[in-house]
Amino acid sequence: MAGNSFGQLFRITTFGESHGEAIGVIVDGCPAGLAVDLDYIQGELDKRKPGQSKITTQRKEADTVKILSGTFEGKTTGTPIAMIIPNEDQRSKDYGHNVDIFRPSHADYTYQTKYGIRDHRGGGRSSARETAARVAAGALAKLLLKTQGIEVLAHVSSVGKIDAPNVSITSAEEFLAEREKNIVRCADPATAEEMIEFIDGIRKQGDTVGGKVSCHIQNCPVGLGDPVFDKLHADLGKAMLSINAVHGFEFGSGFSGSEMRGSEHNDIFITNDAGKVSTISNFSGGIQGGISNGMPIDFKVAFKPVATIMHNQQTVDSEGNAAEISGKGRHDPCVVPRAVPIVEAMAALVLADHWLRNRNSKL
Repeated sequence: MAGNSFGQLFRITTFGESHGEAIGVIVDGCPAGLAVDLDYIQGELDKRKPGQSKITTQRKEADTVKILSGTFEGKTTGTPIAMIIPNEDQRSKDYGHNVDIFRPSHADYTYQTKYGIRDHRGGGRSSARETAARVAAGALAKLLLKTQGIEVLAHVSSVGKIDAPNVSITSAEEFLAEREKNIVRCADPATAEEMIEFIDGIRKQGDTVGGKVSCHIQNCPVGLGDPVFDKLHADLGKAMLSINAVHGFEFGSGFSGSEMRGSEHNDIFITNDAGKVSTISNFSGGIQGGISNGMPIDFKVAFKPVATIMHNQQTVDSEGNAAEISGKGRHDPCVVPRAVPIVEAMAALVLADHWLRNRNSKL
């Protein structure tokens, strides 16, 4: 099976299934000498792990990460870094009812047709459990970016039709502190309470709901990204669309920009007293011509409702016969609270890769 690796210079390969013994990741290309803060990496995983609140799946996984290689005396050695996360709370019996039945809007049918075999236990490789490995690798990328002052900050900006107002970010520390005060990870407290109540109501109905995660990248230098096929926003888009349940990506003005005139949308350049070039507005979302321009990078990621619902649904079996399936197991009523660290991780992996690539762009 191809498609398990991501990145060029800062490259990751993930492995493992939802109900296998473990999941993990190999990070290749991380520069030597980076201080590895294991507590920080574990903290990022704790934000993604299941069972953390009443509005997330009740599967209980500690998601304790272990580094197997690539570090010595707390620093990276420049060799491949292997990290592994054991699976501890599998309930494979919860999936015995869908061995030969295709769950609506899941990857069951497409995997079975493509490969002729599939792991029906929680979706196997197609499960969002795989994203824990990405978060571990992304935390390492974030540590690398922090050495350059680059911060990747995301929060839940909408659930269903509940939208948070634009949040002003004065500092990364204040933003993260405000976000982590509530279980939905929305940086606007009033909206967060409304979101939590709504998600909990959806959960009690046995249904699910989607939402959006907004990401803001501070202090990105000018020059990341390459022309034509390796544009920075193109790689960010691929990274975000590779996350389970993602159905949309927009950066800067996004789709609303199509409704504007050029005279409204153009970002006017200015030079401050220190001689630094910036723009008055930021409809470009910090990226022009596929290359970062030094302004904050802003984008949004839209997540569909979780496909498993606690209702009976009509479907077909592996022979094409009509069948009925009932939702079982432990699932998120809304994925976005746990998706925040995944979005940050994938953004960090893209930026770390392009930062390394950009170091060779000129003499």
